[in-house]
Amino acid sequence: MIKSVFFDLDGTLADSAPDLAAALNQLRREHDKADLPYKQIRPVVSQGGDAMILLGFDVDPESDVFASLRQRFLQIYEQLLHNGTSLFPEMESVLDQLEREGLTWGVVTNKPSWLTNPLMQKLRLETRAGCIVSGDSTEYKKPHPAPMLYACEISNSRPETSVYVGDARRDIDAGRAAGMYTIVADYGYISDDENSTDWRADAHISHPLELMDWIRQQNRA
Repeated sequence: MIKSVFFDLDGTLADSAPDLAAALNQLRREHDKADLPYKQIRPVVSQGGDAMILLGFDVDPESDVFASLRQRFLQIYEQLLHNGTSLFPEMESVLDQLEREGLTWGVVTNKPSWLTNPLMQKLRLETRAGCIVSGDSTEYKKPHPAPMLYACEISNSRPETSVYVGDARRDIDAGRAAGMYTIVADYGYISDDENSTDWRADAHISHPLELMDWIRQQNRA
């Protein structure tokens, strides 16, 4: 039976793209560049800060300029944190139902803890989550299974009775490598040129409440 549910943060639990897009465009304006359309930025958000910089600037990722841009981008984002970020529609209901039904839930993200923890606090979720595992909580990040296994350890869960929900290939790879069930959040930040069916997840959901349907069906079976 499914007893624990772990979520990716950006693009799965919370819709943080508005703040991340605003940070990237502010950085572009600082370099006398025009804003990029939101619809162009949104699909890149789950790929992380490096991908955001590469989207916004034609720069060598191994260069000092790239490192400087990335650092400034994160500084701006920290200032904008939660201005436009909120839980995805229906997600509050999902968390309420998980808690009522006695299932543990937590967050496993590649976002660094100095950004993850303030965001979880502003979302008023830091005391509700059974665990919060950030990109610097373990030696390795997703797609390595280490963060997933650490989430199980600190939440007193087992991989074989856990499901991980994410909107990127590395989420599904990490969950599968850890021995968890995996679900693709198709409502998240997936670009049109990605075929998420190739990720070999156990299920796909088009909105958060479908997660509860899947869990209940799985546990009845």
